[in-house]
Amino acid sequence: MTLTRSQVAAYYDRFGAKQDTQAFYEDAALDRLVAHAEFESADSVFEFGCGTGRFASRLLSKHLRASASYLGVDLSPTMVKLAQQRVAPYAERANIILTDGSMRFPAADRSIDRIVSTYVFDLLSESDIDLVISESARVLSPGGRLCLASLTSGITFTSKIVSATWSIIYRLHAPLVGGCRPIQLEALLVQRNWSIDYRSVITRWGVPSEVLIASPTHAPA
Repeated sequence: MTLTRSQVAAYYDRFGAKQDTQAFYEDAALDRLVAHAEFESADSVFEFGCGTGRFASRLLSKHLRASASYLGVDLSPTMVKLAQQRVAPYAERANIILTDGSMRFPAADRSIDRIVSTYVFDLLSESDIDLVISESARVLSPGGRLCLASLTSGITFTSKIVSATWSIIYRLHAPLVGGCRPIQLEALLVQRNWSIDYRSVITRWGVPSEVLIASPTHAPA
């Protein structure tokens, strides 16, 4: 039911800069993520699925100290180009690279202080989510955190209707909603033995987003 990696790349190549129009519901969740992720204390940030680079630019301009490094990846050539343009003022410490869709992160073991992925897990199959979570445990430094935002199930009357309708459309024809569907981040991390440091559900314009910050409780096998 989830889109293939090539289908995702093709969709977001077409979608391009229009992705930023989703800020009307995403920004409130990103604000909450920034408020609790302590990016100011991070020396290195890796973003899985950087999109247009909008969040990367925000981190680099407002929240990361001047010595901190940023690395972002995306499988859409269009998104990579847009993101590279956006972080160009920070080129000495920020890098955006095109990935072939591999879930293997281009980072050494225990080398990253913050892993960020916003509105990407809701695109992934469960097997790919497993791989991303495993890779996160591998590359996070001691005390490092996985920082996520995703579409989720509603908690208010309106947001329950919105998320249920979204799920129905996804099941009928996933490309109509960009291959995204509401998921439960907390359950995904807890069942994989991660510690939940912070969680909340934010609703804007009827669209519910889950914000979650988690830490691995053991080293990957």
